[in-house]
Amino acid sequence: MVEERVKMRKQLGLLEGVAIILGIIFGSGIFISPKEVVEKTGSVWGALVVWAMCGVLATLGALSYAELGTTLAQSGGDYHYINEAYGPLPAFLYLWDANLVFVPSTNAIMALTFANNILQPIFPNCSIDPVCRKLIAAATICLLTFVNAYDVRLTTRAQNVFMFTKLAALLAVVGGGLAWVAAGGVEHFEDGWAGTRTSLSDWSVAFYSGIFSYSGWSYLNFMTEELREPFVNLPRAIYVSLPLVTGAYVLTNAAYLAVLGPARVRASDAIALDFAAAALGALRWAMPALVALAVLGGLSVHVMTSSRMSFAGARNGHLPALLAHVHVGRLSPLPSLVFLMLMSLLMLIPDNLTTLITYCTVVEAFFTTLSCSAVLWLRHKRPDLARPIRVPLWMPALFVSLSALLLLAPAASEPAAVLGGALITLCGVPVYYLLVAAEPALVRRASDAATRACQKLLLCAPEDRDD
Repeated sequence: MVEERVKMRKQLGLLEGVAIILGIIFGSGIFISPKEVVEKTGSVWGALVVWAMCGVLATLGALSYAELGTTLAQSGGDYHYINEAYGPLPAFLYLWDANLVFVPSTNAIMALTFANNILQPIFPNCSIDPVCRKLIAAATICLLTFVNAYDVRLTTRAQNVFMFTKLAALLAVVGGGLAWVAAGGVEHFEDGWAGTRTSLSDWSVAFYSGIFSYSGWSYLNFMTEELREPFVNLPRAIYVSLPLVTGAYVLTNAAYLAVLGPARVRASDAIALDFAAAALGALRWAMPALVALAVLGGLSVHVMTSSRMSFAGARNGHLPALLAHVHVGRLSPLPSLVFLMLMSLLMLIPDNLTTLITYCTVVEAFFTTLSCSAVLWLRHKRPDLARPIRVPLWMPALFVSLSALLLLAPAASEPAAVLGGALITLCGVPVYYLLVAAEPALVRRASDAATRACQKLLLCAPEDRDD
């Protein structure tokens, strides 16, 4: 009997890859509040143009990541690409921001959104106790962490179910919108450019809001080492997912605007529920459950993929070595999953995460732009690398240029958020030089002791490397 190696398995195929990308992108945003785009463009057609153009921009970024994912075929996504292109300090700063801010805060927000959507139908005429909402959110994060740690294959199968559930919810919205238009409800499109704003700043913010509603197209790259035939399935998953997402977003927003009109869209904080009440008749009662399932699926895949980023960082010595361990029985990155679970639970403590989310959105956008620029830099720095996929250079160049311009919008409109994000990032510089690069003996001994204790507690061991 051959003993199984302590190493994460390659068990993700094309369908699972598509489900991961769609699971992240089709989170809560499209079902709850796309009003920012309508508010900043001021018109029906302006908003739809923004959604379509953002889909094109996201596709350019995703295709650029396909080259990165097949050239640097290791898990870790943005962290791995930044490390290879620009060195350890920028890569560590990405891990610093990701682990302290935008990964756990995103998990917390999605878990709270899920809690809201399951509590509101049960208690329709009552205000929701914040403590109750937080407890349900915490239980959800813990449950999904357990499922991800127990069986990756079970998680990916669940993602396939969530993917089809989300597509069913979007089809219900699009079908309701088409039925509305077929019945003559086209008044909001007859003068669809009315009210269009001419401010470049407003349109920049609209594009900024739209493009990051597509965020998630890069998350399959976090799991490259667990993908079967990555040179084939990674680009194919992107080719299937991004056109599907773009079409779904444009049609869904067109349905919202056809039924509700721009004024009601701007005023709505739960647009999917308002749409269902106006257009879906008896099916409106199913919409909260569909939204809850969409958010749950997005949270599950976010928990799964982000843990691989921490795993890759620890494997390179940028995080405690324990986070690069694998459970010896389940072959999952249990320490990384538990670490991010604890950080996410801490994010549930504050009552208002809005400011923190603004910080992390700006910082994550910067690092996404930096990652994509690695395509251009590596073509110059390492032209000899084997590149199974080579995208035309105008694709990453256009994505980086437009993304950099879009970053100017929050710098002008919300300078405090940009400054806060920059300060959080810069705080990681002394941490890197004092604790990571120097690696003091005291820190090393404490890390070794904690690793040995957690190895016994979590039944985990270092991953077996390929010879």
